[in-house]
Amino acid sequence: MPVNRLRAMRAIETCRTADQGGHVNECDHCGTKVVSYNSCRNRHCPKCQFLKKEQWIEAREKDLLPIPYFHVVFTLPDLLNPLVLRNQEVLYGILFKSVSETLSELAETRIHLGADIGFISILHTWGQNLMDHPHLHNIVTGGGLAKGGRKWKSCKNDFFLPVKVMSKLFRGKFLAYLNKLRAENKLVYPGVVSHLAQPAAWGALISDLFKKQWVVYCKPPFDGTKGVLEYLGRYTHRIAISNHRLVRTESDEVSFRWRDYADNNKSKIMTVDADEFIRRFLLHVLPDRFVKIRHYGLLGNRCRRKKLNQCRELLSCTGHNKAEQKTETWQETLFRIAGIDVAKCPVCGERSMRATEIMRPARCKGPPRI
Repeated sequence: MPVNRLRAMRAIETCRTADQGGHVNECDHCGTKVVSYNSCRNRHCPKCQFLKKEQWIEAREKDLLPIPYFHVVFTLPDLLNPLVLRNQEVLYGILFKSVSETLSELAETRIHLGADIGFISILHTWGQNLMDHPHLHNIVTGGGLAKGGRKWKSCKNDFFLPVKVMSKLFRGKFLAYLNKLRAENKLVYPGVVSHLAQPAAWGALISDLFKKQWVVYCKPPFDGTKGVLEYLGRYTHRIAISNHRLVRTESDEVSFRWRDYADNNKSKIMTVDADEFIRRFLLHVLPDRFVKIRHYGLLGNRCRRKKLNQCRELLSCTGHNKAEQKTETWQETLFRIAGIDVAKCPVCGERSMRATEIMRPARCKGPPRI
């Protein structure tokens, strides 16, 4: 098993346990002691994403413009799933590249929009049944800066770009990059994809992929900036399955809720062996340091501030005042967002809890620190 998956398993198993270390809070008013264990902070852990997600969303809120935003989803055909699973880093990389070039090039074409747009791309690798289903969610501005940056061009009649055109261009770009990776010997073919090492089998796969219509889905515009933020909250730091979908675990079996899109989106219960559940979950552990959320165009990190200021001037709107921004501790952020006050004593209700002892993680040696 790859090291990154073993590391994710270990992190989730020990999250908020003595193995991770922690600290003891004591109330100065009534003497109550509360032990708090540290979280693992692994991005695949279902318990460790809330605060990071909220902080990221607040940072993105400052970049939103008073315009429509579209939600565009690009999905890889299931014929590619076995190959993608064994070449995650390089194939997820060309997925991002193909999608970003497709959106940017079509938007810049005068017949479609003729403008430089901005978008955020978010990688998801799972379906509702936890099987591999790589697809890229994109939040796209409903317009952009015309050539020269002196004019704002909006999409017409709440319509972004033709789906069929996006699908064909995306397919062509991805397969071109895929063939380039093969030519450069950057793909591996272990296990069930070993036959693809043969030129004939590879040619047949490429031919079948060219014949398929690749799925690109463009949803109607979001309901204002509030709708964009609600979407960001649901999708950005999401993992394959969260705790609320788990129904029960008994007799070495796990039952969880899922939606069957092939059956009118009905909610169902699926029961699988514990080993199979773990196997499916680990399919979606990303390679180390792989960036799953990326920004392009107007929202690209290199020129975001300059271009967004241009957009605001053209749209006659103001941005956030830097003087109003202040640095918060994680405790202050948690209280403001979730109403959880970690300084409040659970017994007497006074805000007088303070750390009196720091417990080292299990792997560290030495006595507790006071």
